[in-house]
Amino acid sequence: MVGKKPIILLCLAALIVIAPLVIFYGGYFGCVDCVAAKAIEKTGYEPWFGPIWEPPSGEIKSLLFALQTAIGAIIIVYVFRYYNRQAKGKKDE
Repeated sequence: MVGKKPIILLCLAALIVIAPLVIFYGGYFGCVDCVAAKAIEKTGYEPWFGPIWEPPSGEIKSLLFALQTAIGAIIIVYVFRYYNRQAKGKKDE
């Protein structure tokens, strides 16, 4: 039989995930980059140059972002495993 602690932790995790969605229902979760760009445009700033290459569609932009995320995750996992194996090697000696 499952104790009370895992059930309470599961309910707490669900509350942490659902509460912001209920509290901020109405559009508070918007495009942060868009808000920052609008704030910068209000100051009258004009960029010195444009992007070198613009992705042809939003799907390609999303693909590149996902690829960048995957590469970053692979690097982080590699570093953690490297230091973990070094620690195990020192422990064995």
